Amino acid sequence: MAARAPEPQVLLCLGALLARWVAAGLEAVVIGEVHENMTLPCGNISETRGLVTWYRNDSEPIFLLSSNSSRPPAKPRFSLVNASSLHIEALSLQDEGNYTCWEALNVTRWFQVWLQVASGPYQVEVNISTTGVLPNGTLYTTRGSRVDFSCASSSRPPPMIEWWFQAPDSKAEPFGNNLTASCFTLLLMSQNLQGNYTCLAKNLLSGRQRSVTSELLVYAPPLSDLECWAEMSPRLFLLQLTCRWDGGYPDPNFLWTEEPGGVVVGTSKLGVEMLNRSQLSDGKKFKCVGSHIAGPESGASCVVQIRSPSLLSEPMKTCFVGGNVTLTCLVSGAYPSAKILWLRNLTQPEVVVQPSSHYVISQKGQSSTLTIQNCSQDLDEGYYVCRAENPVGVREVATWLSVKEPLNIVGIVGTIVSLLLLGLAIVSGLLLYYSPVFCWKLGNTIRGQDMGDVMVLVDEEEEAEEEENAAEEEEEEEEEEEEEEANEREAFPKEMHKHGHIHRVTALVNGNIDWMANGLPPLQDESSEQQSDLVHEEDRPV
Repeated sequence: MAARAPEPQVLLCLGALLARWVAAGLEAVVIGEVHENMTLPCGNISETRGLVTWYRNDSEPIFLLSSNSSRPPAKPRFSLVNASSLHIEALSLQDEGNYTCWEALNVTRWFQVWLQVASGPYQVEVNISTTGVLPNGTLYTTRGSRVDFSCASSSRPPPMIEWWFQAPDSKAEPFGNNLTASCFTLLLMSQNLQGNYTCLAKNLLSGRQRSVTSELLVYAPPLSDLECWAEMSPRLFLLQLTCRWDGGYPDPNFLWTEEPGGVVVGTSKLGVEMLNRSQLSDGKKFKCVGSHIAGPESGASCVVQIRSPSLLSEPMKTCFVGGNVTLTCLVSGAYPSAKILWLRNLTQPEVVVQPSSHYVISQKGQSSTLTIQNCSQDLDEGYYVCRAENPVGVREVATWLSVKEPLNIVGIVGTIVSLLLLGLAIVSGLLLYYSPVFCWKLGNTIRGQDMGDVMVLVDEEEEAEEEENAAEEEEEEEEEEEEEEANEREAFPKEMHKHGHIHRVTALVNGNIDWMANGLPPLQDESSEQQSDLVHEEDRPV
């Protein structure tokens, strides 16, 4: 049986009542969400209910359903709960509006409900203008760049948008001063702006909210130059290639290759590769190429060239017993730096000299010295081997140490000085004995003095020792003395004999030096008289 439409008089009365109710204000507000079920109460009456009829108030009242079973509901989604409340299944946005409950028992009562239908937010879309996206979906940008943020969501009513920021190892906090904007821009991104950015869309009607969090990394290219070097690994005696490019975030990637040829040695983020001796040879080059996600696009590179060591040392050294000696070994051309060892004796090269009070080993750079203190001929004389070794090669050089007894230097010097003085005395004596005039003339020539007034005095003393048991020898000596005196009288103009001593005096007053050179100068009258006196004195027996 079809439901009868309400009579016009009833609708007019209902419309008048609704107008009065609207003027007085709504009695209840119910909020529901799309696709959910909702029950609208018919007042707060708990007593026995009468006939209940529900209308929807649009431009004119529209019948929905009634507790009178003879009148079916307008739509299957409508039903009564407890013979009074209106139950709506699967709300839609079109269900939003004012609803009126009309109850007729002893008196007629009206009760109105305002139904609000909220929708969303269903999906939050975040857009961040970054430099790129990592394979795992993480966003990244470069330091100093500009980043734009925007957030949107479908909702009814339109949602409120909030941005939250959470730095690593920190709590989430509203970005800015309770910012409620759907888009904003950050200039000059820095490391402290790296973290999680959350866009929160909230439906103020239903209280439902949705959020999307995006992790944003701020990368920085390396600030320093790429450096690479080779060194000897402390374990297993391997060659260690190291490449470093500091100042960037995250760590760069490194690629080691052999040059020429470009054979790949290894790739890593540490930039360290270990090579054994089979991969090495003198003069080989290795190239390191560094790349960073933040640039530069071409990356950076450097090359190292390995070399075996060369040695320079003295072939022979000498040490005196009880003294000290230092052996020096100089390494050149080794890359990486060579390890230097001192070995004792060529027949046992594996016997390494250990530092002690007797052997002092020191090294400065690639120069090593071995100092042997208190040398002993039995213990220390022999070969000493300097060995330089790096992963590229090994070199050895031997030095022969000779230990000798010390020389008496003081005695040798004294003997030499004595011989020189003796020789000088002999030469001086011969000159004085055979040519005294020459010595006198030479002395005056050297002094360069005026020879006008010169007095030269020559004294000779001869003592004849008489021996008691050799009378014959005395006579011979007297004869020899007489002959010498006769020769001397011929050489000198003036002579005086007294008590067995002979005094010769030659006086030149305003004389000529040339006369002296000729032997006897011309004598005056007085000198002749003196000479005659001297002759008479010579005739006298001594």
